[in-house]
Amino acid sequence: MPGQDDPAASCGAEQRAAASGINPQTARSMHWRRLMGLAICLGGAAVLLSAIFRMLPLDDPRMRGALTGGAMAALATALGTLPVLLSHQFSQRTYDTLLGFGAGVMLAASSFSLIIPALASARLQGASAWGAGGIVGAGIMAGALFLMLVDRLVPHEHFVKGLEGRQARALKRVWLFVLAIGLHNLPEGLAIGVAFAGTDPVAALALATGISIQDVPEGMVVALALRGVGYGRWRSAGIGMLSGLVEPVAAVLGVAVISLSASLLPWGLAAAAGAMLYVISHEIIPESHREGHETFATGGLMVGFVVMMLLDTALS
Repeated sequence: MPGQDDPAASCGAEQRAAASGINPQTARSMHWRRLMGLAICLGGAAVLLSAIFRMLPLDDPRMRGALTGGAMAALATALGTLPVLLSHQFSQRTYDTLLGFGAGVMLAASSFSLIIPALASARLQGASAWGAGGIVGAGIMAGALFLMLVDRLVPHEHFVKGLEGRQARALKRVWLFVLAIGLHNLPEGLAIGVAFAGTDPVAALALATGISIQDVPEGMVVALALRGVGYGRWRSAGIGMLSGLVEPVAAVLGVAVISLSASLLPWGLAAAAGAMLYVISHEIIPESHREGHETFATGGLMVGFVVMMLLDTALS
């Protein structure tokens, strides 16, 4: 079992260590070293990101907006992990409902905050109705194919299917989870950056807010998944918080790429939508239906879709 980090779990770890011939004092020392290592990782990541962000052209409002939106999403992910510190477990039905809610928010964000603005951007650049549809359709497919390629080549762990990718069995399970979480957060961060690179900061803010809302239950789901495979409360929450740091980095990358040429904007918006649609269909919906709670998961999806639609409409 992975290292535990709450008192009861630590006591259990000591008992198992004693049963296996390991000195309980040594087991306790290893437990605290793990906690210190996690704290050092969190602090180091914060220092590194701070140094990187100081190098960015923050006088550019697009870059500043992307960084702010990505930071909002990262903080929301961290906030979502906190309930794991206060409770030992949540019901599977709650878990699946929250997954469905996140899928609904992402689905609405793809439609109203990415695909529709992509079509409008393509038309403004002189494309015909058919041409704009072709550009956006190709961008959606490109985004989905890119994430499919990453999905196949990068070693990670699906919640449903288990191990995939090259040399996946050689990696520790915790890092497989981190990589899987990164695949979820990458398109969201890119979508925020691409949106802020556009000409409608209000729509970009709506997208960033919607993604942040769905990142709260997503952060909790991530921490719960780690708890479910045996990781302690503090470690599960810490890894969940670290996973959110992908989003501000991806947001900055997204706005940097689109800033190279305005003609890339409809392609970037559409590709971000395609990547998000791939995650919804390939990861979130199958997982939310795995334990027989399809009705609750579908209800969560509908509520999430409506919440994001209302949010986008109100802010626009």
